[in-house]
Amino acid sequence: MRNVTMIHKEPDLVSIPVEKAVYCGNCETVSSSHGKRCGLCGSEDIVVLASLFLRPWDPSPAPAAALAA
Repeated sequence: MRNVTMIHKEPDLVSIPVEKAVYCGNCETVSSSHGKRCGLCGSEDIVVLASLFLRPWDPSPAPAAALAA
């Protein structure tokens, strides 16, 4: 287990790097679980958050802008 360093003295504040964060659709929790299962509930309904946030930039116009042109 990693050591947690408290940067601010704010209760319940936990920071997880997006590269290690996963969201479980079953227990609706963000954690740093490893593997193909949620470390809290054991569900396989997980999404690696880096796949959502760390995508290459797509310069194509947004759908609404394309329709207005």
